[in-house]
Amino acid sequence: YSTISWVACLARGRLPDVSYGYRKASETDAMFRVFSALGQTSFTYAGHVVLLEVQATIPSSPEKPSKVTMWRGSVFAYLVAAACYFPTALIGYWAFGQDVDDNVLISLGRPALLVAAANLMVVVHVIGSYQ
Repeated sequence: YSTISWVACLARGRLPDVSYGYRKASETDAMFRVFSALGQTSFTYAGHVVLLEVQATIPSSPEKPSKVTMWRGSVFAYLVAAACYFPTALIGYWAFGQDVDDNVLISLGRPALLVAAANLMVVVHVIGSYQ
């Protein structure tokens, strides 16, 4: 999904009249945007409760505690997540500026088949991650 998003934005290129200025908003709207951004960020990089159960299944000894293995795994997972999300955010903002929607595929709009394929991948991901 994220690869489709940033590659499609890169292929489309920048809008001719793109503006990178700050979008004017009332104080209330700005506050709600901050809270929305915090919620989206915490959802993206959520420290799931499942991690505690995973750590409990890793063999642990005083010489090699499980927290070392968990730390390495967590760092790797966050780096992979960042490698997926940052190109989408940066290239989407480069292409559409302040007019980018929350879902960059809405800003992209076309080709409709590509947008549908990306959304289908999200559905497959959500179904596969349901526990």
